[in-house]
Amino acid sequence: MIRLLPSHRLLDRVLRVLFPAVLFLWLNGCASVSYYGQLASGQLQLLRAREPVSTVISDPASDATLRAHLRQSQKARDFASQHLHLPDNQSYRLYADIGRPYVVWNVFVTPEFSLSAQNYCFPIAGCVAYRGYYNQSAARGEAALQRLQGMDVSVGGVEAYSTLGWFNDPIMNSMLGWGDERLATLIFHELAHQRCYVKDDTEFNESFSTFVEQEGTRQWRTARGLPPASKVQEQQREQFVRLVMDTRTRLEKLYALPLAPEPMRQRKAAEFERMRSDYRTLRDSLWAGNKRFDAWINAPMNNARLLPFGLYDQWVPAFAELFKRSGGDWTTFYAAVERLGRLPIEQRKAALKALAAPEKTGG
Repeated sequence: MIRLLPSHRLLDRVLRVLFPAVLFLWLNGCASVSYYGQLASGQLQLLRAREPVSTVISDPASDATLRAHLRQSQKARDFASQHLHLPDNQSYRLYADIGRPYVVWNVFVTPEFSLSAQNYCFPIAGCVAYRGYYNQSAARGEAALQRLQGMDVSVGGVEAYSTLGWFNDPIMNSMLGWGDERLATLIFHELAHQRCYVKDDTEFNESFSTFVEQEGTRQWRTARGLPPASKVQEQQREQFVRLVMDTRTRLEKLYALPLAPEPMRQRKAAEFERMRSDYRTLRDSLWAGNKRFDAWINAPMNNARLLPFGLYDQWVPAFAELFKRSGGDWTTFYAAVERLGRLPIEQRKAALKALAAPEKTGG
């Protein structure tokens, strides 16, 4: 039996009737009814599955491990609002078991010779660089159709997403697989989307939330009297991200050349092989053979697989510099982020590049 707070029960009753109709009206007939139908039904299923975390914790019939995770999650949730100044609402004070390992599967698409994502536009979120499916088979079907059109495609499972404060987002079973600290970072990341979100700029939004997640986690560990996370692990990830970003830069230069398709295809493949070779050198010379990224690097490679690195990591150094200039004060930092978000997109990117420059030069 689903146990919801009265406000959530009322909201679900209203949304069951109105949400699909309103969503289709917003689309103005421009999109596939079947695709947006699965979005509406998937979101409604998620809303109906919610129950208060406090109810799950107090229920002796609940799994003991689940109850322990949820207790820890609420400490992180309190920290997010009280210390990181993230929204204080009912998001992540609810729990939903969705019965699958990921809440959605995102499909990333690029042309064969471009790193520009194929964007998809939605009424609430604006334009984003991926398309989400609540069913893995549907995501794979879309990926197959895109490949038939000659596009580069990547499909990735997503543990959590934000409705940007439109609904009270729950902790889901998909968020619990990597331990309490990973759960805390997801809460910080998704609440950051509620705190600041700029329509039609995925790189800005994801890099901002990634920075809040990383800095928030550092402060969360300090608040609990824990030592900083392993510097070795952090440095390895930074080096790996830089390796991928350098590959992106080389590919962008390659795709700007006036080459015929077959020579372009050969040079593209050579760049991916160079990335793998550089990775092996990095792994064996500096990481003592640590194979943590082997599975990713050795999988079939294309442009779309590189997209998340550009989206989630590109402007993290810029936001780190902005946080430093804000004196480490979250309220001042968010105000500065909001000012950036109000700039026209070209001015915004120029400002982010200027902020990132000290990070790149070590100054």
